[in-house]
Amino acid sequence: MKPHMQTRSPNVLLITADQLRYDCVGFSGRYPVQTPHLDRLAAQSTVFHQAYSHVPLCCPARQSLLHGRRPETFGALWNYNAFLPVGSLQPEQFTWSKLLADHGYQTAYIGKWGVNPDYDATAFGYDSYISEADYRAFQKERYPDIQYTNGYFGETDPVPLEDSQTHWMARQAIGTLKKLDAGGKPWHMAVHFPEPHLPCRPSGRFAGLYDPEDIPEWEGFRDKFQGKPYIQQQQLLNWGVEHYTWADWAPIVARYYGIISQLDEAVGQILNALDTMDTNTIVIFTADHGDMCGSHGMMDKHYILYDDVIRVPLAIRLPGRNQTGRSENRFVYNLLDMAPTLIDLTGLNTDESDRLQGRSLAPLLRGEQEPEHWRNSIVATYNGQQFGLYTQRMIRTENWKYIWNLTDVDELYDLSSDPGELVNQIGNPASAPLIKEMRNALYHQLKLDGDPVINNEWMFHQLLDGAKLAARSGG
Repeated sequence: MKPHMQTRSPNVLLITADQLRYDCVGFSGRYPVQTPHLDRLAAQSTVFHQAYSHVPLCCPARQSLLHGRRPETFGALWNYNAFLPVGSLQPEQFTWSKLLADHGYQTAYIGKWGVNPDYDATAFGYDSYISEADYRAFQKERYPDIQYTNGYFGETDPVPLEDSQTHWMARQAIGTLKKLDAGGKPWHMAVHFPEPHLPCRPSGRFAGLYDPEDIPEWEGFRDKFQGKPYIQQQQLLNWGVEHYTWADWAPIVARYYGIISQLDEAVGQILNALDTMDTNTIVIFTADHGDMCGSHGMMDKHYILYDDVIRVPLAIRLPGRNQTGRSENRFVYNLLDMAPTLIDLTGLNTDESDRLQGRSLAPLLRGEQEPEHWRNSIVATYNGQQFGLYTQRMIRTENWKYIWNLTDVDELYDLSSDPGELVNQIGNPASAPLIKEMRNALYHQLKLDGDPVINNEWMFHQLLDGAKLAARSGG
């Protein structure tokens, strides 16, 4: 029998986007993307301007979100539709969604899954599940003659806006919200939009909302790849974009902007519906990771750990109306910190708390005094995908980023003078003391988190003793 929950227990609404960059929401103040509904949410929330994905890849990120641990600790190394089998989170393992369900929460899951190829959300504590496949079936029945011809580069979606995937999922979420609100128990609903993941296909008025002529270049667009890992330039050839100019990229980026604004409207519909119901709801908006979308001339998000793919939006609104927004600039993990944060905010107890690898954001959300020993760096990881295995570990501080590429040259970027991460300074002799310091800090965090990549003498020697080529020639 599930324990009785007090009526004061907060509801939890988690909304995520897929591949949404931090600098592509209005409240970031960076690029000219219109997101009025997300901006309104931000104005009522704590906005974490230094939020980072600890693993910028869909399936490992989503599994870590629920499990509260780094993916390398449980075998979730890459997407499970990649070229090799890989471990996935299993139903018997801890998830905070099951914890909520076990303590009387009504639960519902809508949208992108990516947690396990054999079990859906109902095996992980959710009472109901509405999937991307459900939308595809809806679209096929209503618009059987629709065809898309431009692949991952995107195009206008001929499906009317009201029946687009964003707005269809918003309708499912609103209908589910009404059922949950009528249930008389605390509830948790996760809405994982598949947008703006490529291919970007905005509908209706959003298809022409942005003129490619008005799209500014990304800060990191003009990369010459001098002294950088081979795989970065190889990716351009893999995608067939090695000769693209900004004139080629601008229409693709315009569609990315358009689908973000379309997503924003769908999120706004959900928030408007919620505002007519219960005020006792924690609202969270974030993304699993970002997207290159032409930055550094690249597609997608693979084989790099630029801020384009690891820095993400994160806004959290605590229960109550008429809240005043706050800005928070401490380093946080948007996904790894989620489990301890929700356990803290809902007041639940679990023996798993000591095994979680994030940190509760509740003190920051409540505006409490400076938390003791808050982190001053972020560590992100990558292990490979469709173009082959490739192991990366990154540590980022306020002004510097060091990337350990186990099978190629390392990377070092001065973010204060080179925010686009264009110049690899790993071969600069003046940086040697800093590199040593950052390698030591990275090693100790990897050891603390149980990352198996450091568990042999060769990797130990390479990282801590600096047994690496200082640079590679050519670009």
